[in-house]
Amino acid sequence: MYGDKETIDRVLTELGDTWAVVGLSNNRARVAYDVAEVLQRHGKRIVPVHPKAETVHGERGYATLADVPFEIDVVDVFVNSALAGAVADQAAAAGAKAVWFQLGVIDEAAYARTRAAGLDMVMDRCPAIEFGRRY
Repeated sequence: MYGDKETIDRVLTELGDTWAVVGLSNNRARVAYDVAEVLQRHGKRIVPVHPKAETVHGERGYATLADVPFEIDVVDVFVNSALAGAVADQAAAAGAKAVWFQLGVIDEAAYARTRAAGLDMVMDRCPAIEFGRRY
């Protein structure tokens, strides 16, 4: 398992309310669009991170994590597993407190690196589903 209940609860409720959602665009057919909306309903400020840097759900987008000019608490990753490890490394470099890999996004080496860097990490889970289980 890539995120015990205590880690999931801490990331959802204690680590801060600014969540960068990597892979989020205005494409309503993508799961990231709906998950970002759920995060907002639970009081999270979403920060879209996508090469198009689109405004999504009323929040300004940025092309990369490095472009975000303020502190990010959690980085929620909606890219494929082959790209996810680099995003986790960028999250650590940006000073995030946690990284969350969505369902089906698995990179065990990135998980180990991220945890070794002192960040909380959840992998192969969805925060929208986890909020539904808890609240």
